[in-house]
Amino acid sequence: MSPSIDKGWRKEAPPLQGRGLGWGLSVAQLAELHERAKEMRKNPTEPEKRLWRNLSNSQLDGCKFRRQSVIGYSIADFFCPSRKLIVEVDGDTHDDPAKDARRDAALERRGYHVLHVTNRDVMTNIDGALVFLSQALRSDDIPHPNPSPEGEGLKAMSFGGSLE
Repeated sequence: MSPSIDKGWRKEAPPLQGRGLGWGLSVAQLAELHERAKEMRKNPTEPEKRLWRNLSNSQLDGCKFRRQSVIGYSIADFFCPSRKLIVEVDGDTHDDPAKDARRDAALERRGYHVLHVTNRDVMTNIDGALVFLSQALRSDDIPHPNPSPEGEGLKAMSFGGSLE
């Protein structure tokens, strides 16, 4: 009996991807993406290294980021799961704007928000890039990952006074 059967896994079953979303990737495709992401984490570009120094350890607005995170069919340069924010550092691999637009649209249909910063911005204006990312993290356009059902929350609670 194979180890995968012992643990109740079935190779033909679609894997859970993106921390719970089924994207229809095969086990082999998912394994290949994770291997590529691992290699990319081992060999980051200089702009990725510089940006990661400012995003790691929840340094930016207390938000946790992951680097080279597999999301669907893509590998995001940086990903903040709590805000569903993907940050792409655009360099040589982003030479096809139409392809990037299709990828971004597919991710946005799944509820992710994709931001792009250029290699040049990271290398010459890291403070500006961080302000841009910080503003996005605080934006109301990015949905909260655990919204409360309508009618619940602070406004529905009685504190003896009005919150409005």
